[in-house]
Amino acid sequence: MNFISLKSIKLMPMHKVFSLVILLLTLSSKGRAQNNETIITGNELESIVSYLASDDLKGRDTGTNGIYNAAVFIEDYFEKQNIKSYFETYRDHFKVDSLDAFNVVGFIEGHDYKLKNEIIILGAHYDHIGKGRLKDNDSIANGANDNASGTSAVMAMAKYFSTKKSNKRSLMFALFSAEERGLLGSDHLAKRLKKESTDIYTVVNFEMLGLPIEGFDFMGYITGYETSNMVKFINNNVGDSKFLGLYELSKAYELFKRSDNYPFYLEYNIPSQTISTSHDYEHYHQVGDEADIMDYVHMANFINKLIPAIETMANTPTKVIKLNE
Repeated sequence: MNFISLKSIKLMPMHKVFSLVILLLTLSSKGRAQNNETIITGNELESIVSYLASDDLKGRDTGTNGIYNAAVFIEDYFEKQNIKSYFETYRDHFKVDSLDAFNVVGFIEGHDYKLKNEIIILGAHYDHIGKGRLKDNDSIANGANDNASGTSAVMAMAKYFSTKKSNKRSLMFALFSAEERGLLGSDHLAKRLKKESTDIYTVVNFEMLGLPIEGFDFMGYITGYETSNMVKFINNNVGDSKFLGLYELSKAYELFKRSDNYPFYLEYNIPSQTISTSHDYEHYHQVGDEADIMDYVHMANFINKLIPAIETMANTPTKVIKLNE
């Protein structure tokens, strides 16, 4: 970049100084537009959630045709976006008693020869409970907020990074199955990666992003708030100290231990936490958790605001997110 000295500006005719000022203001304006551009749209999130939470998939319970079709949908999306599989195929197979189950795992290799060996996992569970209590002749628990919303966020971010190719560290996009049966999919993957000596830097998991949290001065919260400096890192890099906050009830409900971040914390002893925006959700595990009540503008705004922090996370020279002592 070439810089213009103050001395050279003083020697310019006034009309040229004026033209220079206009040029600099224009460039500055363009820079701001790019920084604030819409990366992920509500429409694309709605398209994903509407399919995953449709009656055709019958609640995406483990071992059913519904979750099989959900997996095919995610795989097709990854393939279309040129996102590679981490294993030989996208599927990471395991058993739930006699049932066949599988996580769906996509991968974007980092472009730094050294940092690419350090992997950031962006995860969410794509299964749900299948059936709920019958209400108005409906017994399908479609799981739009829980957790088609989190799944859509991971898929959309995978698309963004596949297009941008900005990550020095490698990114793994893990959609977990059998979360509703006791975190079985994430437990399997964490143990498999640990056995293979895979260097997992940190895990950012997503649960129930479909509606904005109300009555708090932050946009979302993170489980295990005190376990690491992840909140401070993310808030600093999105430029908003109130982006993620401390949700006291998450401790009372032990949410840190109740989502797919937890097996990675146990296996690796690394910062591994879940981000959510839902508070006291009345349709939790009920048939009312439908795609048409999600707030897709909120979801897009939240994810777009988060992306710069994930991008910075993937590019710092050293691992700056650490467990608190």
